[in-house]
Amino acid sequence: FAAWSLGLAEAKSKGLVGETPSGYLRAVGSQSGEVSQLVSRINAERKKVYQDIAAKRGTSLKNVEALAGKKAIDKSGAGEFVFVGGSWRKK
Repeated sequence: FAAWSLGLAEAKSKGLVGETPSGYLRAVGSQSGEVSQLVSRINAERKKVYQDIAAKRGTSLKNVEALAGKKAIDKSGAGEFVFVGGSWRKK
């Protein structure tokens, strides 16, 4: 997981991926194979965590994803991309 976090931080800082309101990452622009693999791995891990949280709290996966998306966008650093209002924005 630590290696994925490092890859994620680098991808965010280079503007290759960004956070979305759905709680999942998405590539900004066209995807290379490496970016696509990173996004898939991180999103699969996030979904597992979200499913666990939803089950423990007795709420829907969709509610957990929306809350996680809001938090991820809020926590995104300056210069990172976030998907808001249907388009990418640099924070």
